[in-house]
Amino acid sequence: MSNTHTASGLHKQAAGDHEAAAKHHHKAAECHDQNKASDAKGSSKSAMDCSNTAQKHSTEACGMSAK
Repeated sequence: MSNTHTASGLHKQAAGDHEAAAKHHHKAAECHDQNKASDAKGSSKSAMDCSNTAQKHSTEACGMSAK
């Protein structure tokens, strides 16, 4: 796979990871609004996991694009 396709794939993966994190953040907020702290905690953990993965893919994608 060429560097262009690799970079494109990494950017798409990072974007998907960020979108997944955003969904979990929204869900956590909804749970808080409904006083469901336990559910909010689970959604928050999922958001953090997605954010960490997104950060990794973002770093790789941006590094590839900088070449």
